[in-house]
Amino acid sequence: MIMKHISLLVPKGDASLSNLEATHKMFTMANQTLEKMGHAPLFKVQLVAMDNEIQKCYGIFSVQPDATIEEITKTDLIMIPAVHGDSKKVMRDNARFIPWINKHYQDGAEVASFCIGAFLLAATGLLDGKSCATHWLSADDFKKMYPQVNLLDDKILTDENGIYTSGGAYSSLNLNLYLIEKYAGRELAVLSSKIFELDISRASQSPFIMFKGQKSHEDKEILDVQMYIEKNYDKKLLVDELCENIAVSRRTFERRFKGATSNTVIEYIQRVRIEAAKKALEGQQAGVNEVMYAVGYNDPKAFRTVFKKITGLTPLDYQQKFMGNMVA
Repeated sequence: MIMKHISLLVPKGDASLSNLEATHKMFTMANQTLEKMGHAPLFKVQLVAMDNEIQKCYGIFSVQPDATIEEITKTDLIMIPAVHGDSKKVMRDNARFIPWINKHYQDGAEVASFCIGAFLLAATGLLDGKSCATHWLSADDFKKMYPQVNLLDDKILTDENGIYTSGGAYSSLNLNLYLIEKYAGRELAVLSSKIFELDISRASQSPFIMFKGQKSHEDKEILDVQMYIEKNYDKKLLVDELCENIAVSRRTFERRFKGATSNTVIEYIQRVRIEAAKKALEGQQAGVNEVMYAVGYNDPKAFRTVFKKITGLTPLDYQQKFMGNMVA
């Protein structure tokens, strides 16, 4: 197999050290594993920055780039870590990366982003009309900045036309495994998952999403309805009664609600109820049926269906995953 050159970007600002260190380690370990199997190493990983300056991560750790973007004339994969802070400032500070990424993509390189590194990737325009994952906490901000991108905020990773993205935080490790499998095969990916003790089959970040309601809008009447739903989710809630509170037709109410929250009224009620159910299942020994009734459901099948649709797990599987002491 031909050696793959990986450009692991070191952006200016508060770049994620975990993305940089873990990615470098996983591909380096993959090389070591290949050598133990009697094969030549496959990956050459270089830390690439806009200049030779040592970069500070979290103001504590220093990262010394291996090369500048001007020194990299050919690369096979560009990897963009998360950069924390004001998104617009991050884009300004790292603007020189954008034409460089575009040029190498046009020359055949593939591009991957981790977590909120998707903001910098989207600034290149390469994600326009494509699917993308990012951290669920940043989903609303991403949709506002890049409405032309199809954000899949429940996905661990996406793969489209040589462009890869991963969801929040340590889901970057799942994308690394995915790329190791793509470039080096399933056997090495499985070995890597065992070495790093990662779940190679994890495909969704839905179980980790905490629904807080989309309230960053200026429709006060809709906001009042949202607050009412969140205080009365355990009661029977009818759309017709909710729209009467603001004295508009049901059609107008539903249009305004969807425009403000990105959810239909029914979806919003479901998500509020399921978020309450998740907290109950995490924090106590209550049975699933007890929790179901407490959050406003009476039909076990309907509750399980909605719960799994939103979290990707059944209520019982969720409870077993998140409740209790991990030490046997």
